[in-house]
Amino acid sequence: MAEPLKRPATYADLERVPEHLVAEIIEGALVTHPRPAPKHALAYSSLGHELMGPFQKGRGGPGGWWILDGLELHLGPHVLVPDLAGWRRERLPRLPETAWFELAPDWVCEIVSPATARHDRISKSRIYAAFEVGHLWLVDPDARMLEAMALKDGQWLIAAVFADDEEVAAPPFAEVPFSLANLWEPDNDTETAAVPDPASEPLDADPDPAKDPLKE
Repeated sequence: MAEPLKRPATYADLERVPEHLVAEIIEGALVTHPRPAPKHALAYSSLGHELMGPFQKGRGGPGGWWILDGLELHLGPHVLVPDLAGWRRERLPRLPETAWFELAPDWVCEIVSPATARHDRISKSRIYAAFEVGHLWLVDPDARMLEAMALKDGQWLIAAVFADDEEVAAPPFAEVPFSLANLWEPDNDTETAAVPDPASEPLDADPDPAKDPLKE
């Protein structure tokens, strides 16, 4: 929700927002929305887990990245809170001492929800392009989709789209694929199918009277 202000929003306006809301300054407007629902939190925490091992820690992958969530970006007059962001260490050798980042990331991921979709897809995407963020992923847990976009000549081009349980191999993290299913809550049908139903087990046949030891 964009707060109606007669002047551009300031950081002081942002600091007055209640802690249960996420607050950003987008194109001069103070924008607030509820904190992520559980399935959206599951998506970004699971994606961070998939990427951090190979790309930040170098476990089974090339390393060379910082990958963080819950951070604050100060890009010119804008204050943005992406769900995940990543920097190549050649551009950001050390993390800043401040509680925010002023260097634009190399990659950003937004987990799209009904409350954030308009800003994620329009306003924030436009700002990321203006500050030359090289890659933008949009993850929609409701549609179970991931859209990977790359910046070219100031415009976002769709590099790849993945859905459901497809294997994701998309720039800038194409070297180590992962299953998109790892980002979603398992289907109840899938979980139920994995647990045998005792009622469905065949009953033992009646013993053969001819082999009853009591009648021998």
